[in-house]
Amino acid sequence: MDIEIPGIHHVTAISGDASGNVRFYTRTLGMRLVKKTVNQDDLSAYHLFYGDETGSPGTEVTFFDWPRNPSAVPGAGTIAPVALRVPGADALAWWEERLDDLEVGHGPIEERDGRTVLSLTDSEGQRLELVDDRGVPGGHPWDRAAVPPERAITGVHDVTITSAHPEQTAAVLTRLLGFRKAGAFELPGGSGTVTVFETGRGGAGAQVRVVAPRSPSPGQAGVGGVHHVAFRTPNDEEHREWRERVAAAGLSVTPVIDRYYFRSLYFREPGGALFEIATDGPGFTADEPADTLGEHLALPPFLEARRAEIEAGLRPIEVRPA
Repeated sequence: MDIEIPGIHHVTAISGDASGNVRFYTRTLGMRLVKKTVNQDDLSAYHLFYGDETGSPGTEVTFFDWPRNPSAVPGAGTIAPVALRVPGADALAWWEERLDDLEVGHGPIEERDGRTVLSLTDSEGQRLELVDDRGVPGGHPWDRAAVPPERAITGVHDVTITSAHPEQTAAVLTRLLGFRKAGAFELPGGSGTVTVFETGRGGAGAQVRVVAPRSPSPGQAGVGGVHHVAFRTPNDEEHREWRERVAAAGLSVTPVIDRYYFRSLYFREPGGALFEIATDGPGFTADEPADTLGEHLALPPFLEARRAEIEAGLRPIEVRPA
C-alpha cells in the first residue's frame, strides 16, 4: 500500500498548573479548549486539548497536567520549540504588540532559517514560536475566541527535535516515515546545524526540524516541555499499515490504542524523541456538540462508569472571569 503522512496531527506537552495553562492558551493565545478529558494512562491527570473551532487534526496543542513532574531540561532527545501558525507578517506584528501589552516575554520578529518567526514562552517556560504560514490554508478559528479570526493561530507549523543521533533520526523520518530533506542551516556561533524535513505538500504543518548540536547534552521531558509529537494518518487501514512498517524497521512500537477521539500508536526514534501516529478521526465532536466543546469533563465510554472516582481525583480548574 502506498501511504503518506500528510503532516503533524498534534503536539503534547506537560503542564504543572492546569488552571494557568487554560488561561494562557485560551486567553493569551486565543486557542479554543476543545476537549477537557483525562490522560487515559493516568486517570489522576487532565488531558487538555487546544485547537481551532473543532480541534481539527493539525491544529492541536495538548497538555498532560502533571504538577509533580520536575521542570523540563533542554537538550538531546527533546522537542522544542513548538511553532504555531499565524496568517502572515501583519499578524506577527499584531502579536508582537499583543504580547507586549500582556507582558509576555518574547523575542523580536526575525527571519530565521527561511521563516519569519516571533519567539515566546508560556507561563511555565514552554518554548513556542509564532510563524508566518506563507498563506498555506490552516484551521478555522473559533469565532468566540479572545483573538480576532484574521490574527488567530491556525495550527502547528513545525516542531524542532534536538537529537542525540541526528543521522538516525533523519533515517527514521526519510526512510521509514517518508519525509524528504527540504533545507539545512548552521546554528549561530557554529554550535551545530538544523536540517528541515517535510512531508505531504510541505510547508506549514508538515515540517520537522532536526537540530544536531556540536556538543550534545542529554535533555529531559518535564513541566514546560514537550512529551511527544503526533503525525497524521487518514484512516484505520493506513494506521495499521504504519504499525507494521514501524515494527518491521526494528523499532519497539505499541499496539494500536483506541483513544476514542482517534487511534494511536507510539514509538521512540533513535535520537530520543517520542513519536505518535494518530488517525484523523473520529474527532472531538464524537461525544460533545461543537458549540459546547471543552466546557465539561469528557470521558470516553470505556471510562464513563468510573466518572465519580475520576472527578474526585482531579483538581478543579479555576479560570477567573476576564
